[in-house]
Amino acid sequence: MNMTIKFSMKFILSILILMLLCSALLLARSAQAYTHTQLTDKVDELFKTWDRLDSPGAAVGIFKDGRIIYARGYGSANLEYALPWTPQTPSRTGSISKQFVGICVALLIEQGKLSLDENIRKFFPNWPEENGPITIKHLLYHTSGVREYLTLVELMGKPEGSGYVYTPNELVRTLTRQKELNFKPGEMYSYSNSGYFLLSEIVSRVSGLKTSEFANKYIFYPLGMDNSHFHDDPNRIVKNRAYGYSPKNGGGYRIDIVRLEVIGDLGVFTTIEDFLKWDQNFYNNKLGKGTQDLIKTMLTKGKLKDGKELTYGFGLRIDNYRGLNTISHGGSAVGYQAQFMQFPDQKFSVAILSNLSTFPTGRIARQIADLYLADQFKEPPSPRQRQRRKSPESVSLPVSQLKEYIGKYYSDELNFTYTFKVENASLILDLRETSHTLSPYGIDSFGWRERKLDFTRDVENKITGFTLEEGIVKNIKFIKIDLP
Repeated sequence: MNMTIKFSMKFILSILILMLLCSALLLARSAQAYTHTQLTDKVDELFKTWDRLDSPGAAVGIFKDGRIIYARGYGSANLEYALPWTPQTPSRTGSISKQFVGICVALLIEQGKLSLDENIRKFFPNWPEENGPITIKHLLYHTSGVREYLTLVELMGKPEGSGYVYTPNELVRTLTRQKELNFKPGEMYSYSNSGYFLLSEIVSRVSGLKTSEFANKYIFYPLGMDNSHFHDDPNRIVKNRAYGYSPKNGGGYRIDIVRLEVIGDLGVFTTIEDFLKWDQNFYNNKLGKGTQDLIKTMLTKGKLKDGKELTYGFGLRIDNYRGLNTISHGGSAVGYQAQFMQFPDQKFSVAILSNLSTFPTGRIARQIADLYLADQFKEPPSPRQRQRRKSPESVSLPVSQLKEYIGKYYSDELNFTYTFKVENASLILDLRETSHTLSPYGIDSFGWRERKLDFTRDVENKITGFTLEEGIVKNIKFIKIDLP
């Protein structure tokens, strides 16, 4: 009899737990309930692939005339607990963070504490004189020529998401060690995370507050963005946050979490509901002195030395889509994707936050705009094509030739040493705990992923070092340090 009672109690307890879980799920869904229409059904269809609790997913917010006309979550914000996505789920926004640093700079300009034409050596006294003059304006508009820090830390064997931690001070030291710029300041546009990282450091040094505290005081608190912040403390607990994921080879997902103190180019956590408040501030500014001049400053486009106007403002792309004006930016961080797309003349916006590294937030945001603004576009959609850089053809080099490159090489710019060896008739680079096989393009020339190494020789034809390039980052010098 006792065993029967125990069994019944366990069964009843299991049923109660199941009911509680179902209730929690239903509450989460009901909290994001909106009137369904033919359009919202089409929006849901765009997210259908991820709309299950065993998949990372996303949340979408569609804003019109100052209110959310549709918002919903799809998939799991946390796969371990099957926590569903909702419009109240905090998530990383990647490079969408740049506009928040941009308005911090605009606020300091409004306060008379900063000028667009100030030389950054005022804030980084050790910045090489030959690498300037670089101004605040150059950093804002991606025209500084400063090398991309994500490339540099990857060349140091500390790629984003690898588990290696680099600090803001370490990044400042790395950037000030660079012997060259990618180009002379003001002569080109080249998107750079380094610029906005440096701007976040400048905000802190000028204001006397941590940039995260400055943003809380002058942006998030005044706008009532209670679930938004710059995440400069990797140990900070964020309730109900979305955890980042990436697909695994063979199926399934792995956790991808950024554990950095670095902010500026990234770092903002926010929710769909909070983002409405940010979106609406473009129309009716409540920050600083409360005038639209602050927004006009943010939306001022940059120019190159030759007078060419850019489509970039203070952390925002100011462009058009299918003939309609847009203010937008995408975001990507390890395990996360995000997109913000505003049509100011139509007072219509789309915001998407996702915790899956491969989620197509930009494409889906445009598809949602296509649905809602179908009768207002002036141009047909144009196909988006990406051109891939072709690598040179690999050649075969004898082992005797490859052995000439064996040894250790030091870069003062990276403050790091590369070690080369030969195994299985291939030249191998040992980089921290990893090994990489190089592809020979010819004598003294090798490829490594998207990178190119060119070895240098002295008058006696002995190897003395090499130069390394990746994309626009060129001519990083390494010197052989174990010469015979």
